[in-house]
Amino acid sequence: MDIKERTRKELDERIQALEGIIARKGVGAGYRQKIDRIQRDVNIALMLGATSAILGLTIWAVTKSRKK
Repeated sequence: MDIKERTRKELDERIQALEGIIARKGVGAGYRQKIDRIQRDVNIALMLGATSAILGLTIWAVTKSRKK
C-alpha cells in the first residue's frame, strides 16, 4: 500500500508540474496572464474603493454627530 500511495503522489506532482508548464507556455498563455493581471487590478481597485467609501461614511457620521 505504501508503494501505491507514493506512486500516486509522484504522479500527481508530475501532472501538476505539466499543467503549470502548459499554463505558462501553452496556447493562450499570454492571454490568460493578461486576464489574470486585469482581474488582480480590478480586485485591488474594488478593495480600495470600498475602503475609501467606508472611511468616508465613518468620517461623515462622526462629524455629523459632533455638530449636534
